[in-house]
Amino acid sequence: MQRRKHSLAEAALNTASGFCISYITGLIVFPAFGFHVSAAQNSWIVGIFTVISVARNYVWRRTFNWMQHHAQH
Repeated sequence: MQRRKHSLAEAALNTASGFCISYITGLIVFPAFGFHVSAAQNSWIVGIFTVISVARNYVWRRTFNWMQHHAQH
């Protein structure tokens, strides 16, 4: 069974790799849809979604670990 801190670290590292991709994508996609945001605004938007993604990843990971643990007993 994976420890909680390892679950969080994995989720954070996984999402951090997406942060750069999301930031660059935002610089391209927002203007394509008529939204003109500054680099700082784009950073905030990506940051907010990054925090949400880490939390979502962590919750799902812990849920599946819990289900696996209870299925074994």
